[in-house]
Amino acid sequence: MRTFAEPTPKPLIAASILSADFARMGDDCRAALDAGADLLHVDVMDGHFVPNLTMGPDMVRSLRRALPAAFLDVHLMVTSPGMLIAPFADAGASHLTFHCEVTPARAALDDLVGAVRDRGMTAGLAINPPTALHTMTDLLRGGVPTGLALLLVMSVNPGRSGQAFIPDVLDKTRALAREFGGPASSIRIEMDGGIKPTNASEVRAAGCDVIVSASALFGAPREQWPTVIHDLRG
Repeated sequence: MRTFAEPTPKPLIAASILSADFARMGDDCRAALDAGADLLHVDVMDGHFVPNLTMGPDMVRSLRRALPAAFLDVHLMVTSPGMLIAPFADAGASHLTFHCEVTPARAALDDLVGAVRDRGMTAGLAINPPTALHTMTDLLRGGVPTGLALLLVMSVNPGRSGQAFIPDVLDKTRALAREFGGPASSIRIEMDGGIKPTNASEVRAAGCDVIVSASALFGAPREQWPTVIHDLRG
């Protein structure tokens, strides 16, 4: 898979490498893709927008070198996403998602999406659990910018892996799926945080068509990864 635009009959499964073994990252990522994951989800945290520091362009560069065909879905949980567009593009990212909480107005959204698009990537817009949905939808009033391919609903408070799913955010997913999703739409709805086989059916029913899995996948024995991915996909 090289773009979010390619149609798929079932939700895509994004393996979130935040829960992979950093001592054998390339091997874990290759095994996740071999087990059926469609793409790799790379969580970038700056210690400011969220209280944690994770990985940067060098991780993406290494993954691109090791897995040249992989779709690298980079999630920028950072205060200043514009500063990171060029470094991640140069490193080989396929897609960059930034947050509506740090996007003050429609002009800023257009500028960020345009800069991402100009570097040959697609863009996404994310929203945190405490943030009112209108913070995102107000930015999209008047139409979706060309190049914006994904809306990401965080189902945990960003910062660390392994948190419990927040079911209230399903209302946001349903609302976004009604307005922007569907088979004929160019927009995918992604959810990230606490999703596992036991609650994935609710996530799918809400209209999510990209499911991010971190600890549910990488926390299981490797021989179980194909089953976990199958159960998440439904």
